[in-house]
Amino acid sequence: MRLILTALLFVGGLLFVFYGLSFLIVPASIGAGFGLQPATAMGWATIRADMTAFFIVCGVCMMVGAWKRSGDVLLVPALLCGIAVIGRAVSAFADGAYDGFWLTMLIEAAVVAVSLAGHRLLPHHQVEEITG
Repeated sequence: MRLILTALLFVGGLLFVFYGLSFLIVPASIGAGFGLQPATAMGWATIRADMTAFFIVCGVCMMVGAWKRSGDVLLVPALLCGIAVIGRAVSAFADGAYDGFWLTMLIEAAVVAVSLAGHRLLPHHQVEEITG
């Protein structure tokens, strides 16, 4: 079970890092697939900065958590994707759903579930108390 979980975390993390780098290098190509079409240089900068940060931080935390068998760092992608799921739910209520809405939300929910499972099953590193 742990082997499958760590493999899912690591491969998922690789995909997230790939998407993050794609937003940095070719934001028009990858952004179109996410429905992002900015009108100004400020919009492109926002896509490059925010989407790159979201995906790379999420992906690196998943990979580090899997590689180092560290459950603590997996709370970061769980929280990021959990907030994304909430944002999508609010958007569905406020703006309506779109084609493929549930698939995207399902992927984010799966990242939350896998990350929380990893947090629960993988070891937590204790911070040693310094006495002196």
